[in-house]
Amino acid sequence: MNGYRFIPIAPIVIGGILFLFLSFCACTSNQSPGKPENDIDAARDFIRSALDGKFDEARTYLLPDSSNIQYMDAAERSYRKTDADTKNGYRGSSINIHKVEPVNDSTTIVIFSNSFKNDHDTLKVLKVNDEWLIDLKYLYEHDMDTTRYYK
Repeated sequence: MNGYRFIPIAPIVIGGILFLFLSFCACTSNQSPGKPENDIDAARDFIRSALDGKFDEARTYLLPDSSNIQYMDAAERSYRKTDADTKNGYRGSSINIHKVEPVNDSTTIVIFSNSFKNDHDTLKVLKVNDEWLIDLKYLYEHDMDTTRYYK
């Protein structure tokens, strides 16, 4: 012969593509959640994290003050004490946004529920240093009757 050896290319190409795909997956799976682009994304991402029991992730959306941290700690303790069926119900639920009420360009009130419990709750979302954050205090401390928003 003329000195050339036949080397099958397909296994090399497939192996290279598989390596790149697995490398990409490994790199992206441990990243923290992205910052929300707007008030609704912030509320939805926070609620989803809490429903899924991912409280470390939910804390990344939280306005960091002592009251909010205490409320989040209490919510996490309560979630941990909840039975497995209820946790699965929360994880499998969808988020229902009933009302979005902008107060001004940096504050929004969001009334929501989840399809598992269907209890309406209220969050305040604040824009602080170009970042949308959840003020959890509002959920626990406001005295406004939220039923007027979804009648």
